[in-house]
Amino acid sequence: MKVFMIGGTGLLGCEAARIFIERGHEVKSVALPPLPEGAPIPEAMELEFCNIYEKSDEEIKAMMQGYDCFVFAAGIDERVEFPAPVYDAYYKYNIAPLKRILPLCKEVGMKNSVILGSYFSYAAKEWPEMELTKKHPYIRSRIDQEEVAFSFADENFDVAVLELPYIFGTQPGRKPVWVILIEQIKMMDKLPLTMYPGGGTAMLTVRQVGEVIVGAAEKSKGAKAWPISMYNQTWVEFLKIVYAARGMGNNRKILSIPAWMMRMGLGKVKKEYAEKGIESGIDVDGLADIMARNLFIDPKYSIELGATEDDIVAAITDSIKVSQAVYDGTAKLLEMKGE
Repeated sequence: MKVFMIGGTGLLGCEAARIFIERGHEVKSVALPPLPEGAPIPEAMELEFCNIYEKSDEEIKAMMQGYDCFVFAAGIDERVEFPAPVYDAYYKYNIAPLKRILPLCKEVGMKNSVILGSYFSYAAKEWPEMELTKKHPYIRSRIDQEEVAFSFADENFDVAVLELPYIFGTQPGRKPVWVILIEQIKMMDKLPLTMYPGGGTAMLTVRQVGEVIVGAAEKSKGAKAWPISMYNQTWVEFLKIVYAARGMGNNRKILSIPAWMMRMGLGKVKKEYAEKGIESGIDVDGLADIMARNLFIDPKYSIELGATEDDIVAAITDSIKVSQAVYDGTAKLLEMKGE
């Protein structure tokens, strides 16, 4: 298989490219410079630095000619801040590229595509009573992204959307997204306990994401959304690993608080957003209700796509140690760019 990828130098795209190549596939990627220093970019991956969205349709088709599979491993997530209306930013980076490029993929004869999405789409479909797409612009955008992607599927073109949860692991030279967690919990370091919501989350490692990307390219048929996870942890279980990684031992007391209490504590965040003119992709008040749930996913879907066992504790530990170094100012790394 010949794979054309957007985002092949990012944390997830790079790992997928490595596995594609190990399995005998060819990979070409377009990406924005610079490369993170020390990143393990596969030497066999053909790489072109450019902003593909500035290319004409004919130029893009020429770049993709002869390729079988398109992988969209780019875009932004809810942690990137924008002024209102924030949905416009999600449309620009996550939806509009698919509206433009997927038809071009079909014109040059590609057979399938793999789109990296979010497990918030799974949550919106699993719990319609929560009205997540109504309350949260980011979640609405991810559902819209799936619908746009699936609109191009037919008997000659398969579309797989991977609904990805929290991902752990690092890429040398690139800033992890988990610095934001350090910022959130640092203020409670001097307290005898940490107060945090009572729910939990699905998760997996960077390597496992690479495996499911490749598996979806090789196996997925029709228009299909794949809920992705390999591990499910409560926030209490997760934070104990986080505190151990920060050198604070593995017996930190975590007090699970109800959603209403978290909402009270987020008043300062709402005020800061208002002062900065920022609209949150995840509504601040509604976030408490999400985090009070066990947003767990059966690993059977990931296993079906070829994900194999990995050390999630080691991956979390590595992510947190690097994030702590960035927070402390001892490491200067490239931003994740939402990948």
